[in-house]
Amino acid sequence: MTAILASSLDLASTLLSYLIPFFFVLALVVFVHEMGHFLVGRWCGVRVETFSLGFGPRLFRFYDRRGTEWALSAIPLGGYVKFKGDSNAASVPDFDGAAKMAEPDRSDSFPHQPVWKRAAIVAAGPAANFILAFVIFMASFMIVGRLQVEPVIARIAENSAAATAGFQPGDRVISIDRNPVDSFEDVARIVSVSEGRTLSFVVERGGKSLDITGAPQVVERKTVMGTDRRPVMGFVGSSDPAHFYTKNFSLGEAARASSAEIVFVIDRTAHYISGIFSGRERADQLSGPTRIAYISGKVAEAGVAPLLMLAGILSISIGLINLVPVPMLDGGHLLFYAFEALFGRPVSPRAQEISYRVGFALVVMLMLFSTWNDITHLTGLSR
Repeated sequence: MTAILASSLDLASTLLSYLIPFFFVLALVVFVHEMGHFLVGRWCGVRVETFSLGFGPRLFRFYDRRGTEWALSAIPLGGYVKFKGDSNAASVPDFDGAAKMAEPDRSDSFPHQPVWKRAAIVAAGPAANFILAFVIFMASFMIVGRLQVEPVIARIAENSAAATAGFQPGDRVISIDRNPVDSFEDVARIVSVSEGRTLSFVVERGGKSLDITGAPQVVERKTVMGTDRRPVMGFVGSSDPAHFYTKNFSLGEAARASSAEIVFVIDRTAHYISGIFSGRERADQLSGPTRIAYISGKVAEAGVAPLLMLAGILSISIGLINLVPVPMLDGGHLLFYAFEALFGRPVSPRAQEISYRVGFALVVMLMLFSTWNDITHLTGLSR
């Protein structure tokens, strides 16, 4: 009995070590996203009926002085803001209710706002996610700094692109395609987005500068996120502590580095998604809640700062996903508003209803597929 109790406690402790970081990261990202909708909605004079963190039955609720219900719900995998005139949590318009609404009630109803206000309210959610990522990255760069490795090559794999190009251990990379590099991370990032094209390196060897050209090889690697296909040169950075340093950023440097980080994540995400449709990439990197929880728990072991950086990256991903022009997502709403702005009339209620049903089916299929990916990869990791 004692052994069973100890085993149960260990299991509970392990689960909490993954779930607490996961819910912290997810709650932060979702709260900021929904707060973007909420604040711009209030600014535009629209009545907010509900602000919920999570879905399903209410665990806790209260009402503010404007009558908005603030709720914590039982299923903590998202959240929503419901405006006056919405029929459900996905902001699908209540077409019949909007048509029958009396004139005095229309002033603070979402469906009766000018198209630019509706578009601003919808776009504010993804925008808030990008702002959150920017703030997290800036704070991390300025307060913690960034641990970096000098761009010195330590080892070169046999028969690799680096070996073919003529790199040698001890070479210090100065620039790639005329882009200066400060760390080995810079080298890895530039190579990873090269798509295998020939790159021009300037390296320092024995106190002299040398020009070397090389075409990275595209290789597949199994990671916790799935099958990762990316170009590599086949050299490894130094593990000598003498080549490690912490870079501290000024305000301006932190802003530029944060912007570059966001652009890089967006570029890699867009490259991966386009690769799925073109057949260059496998879809097994699409992750659901289970794998994100696993990654959150692992990152949390390194401390709060890395966990916040993960929240920043996840925030960018949530912002991008919501901008995909699929009904039920923010991007789908924006697509309808673009049509209305261009043609001077909204998409017909019937067409919107059909689109929302199709969008809902697509979102459900994506969730099921990503969950299957999670189970497959995490089962493989446990073997």
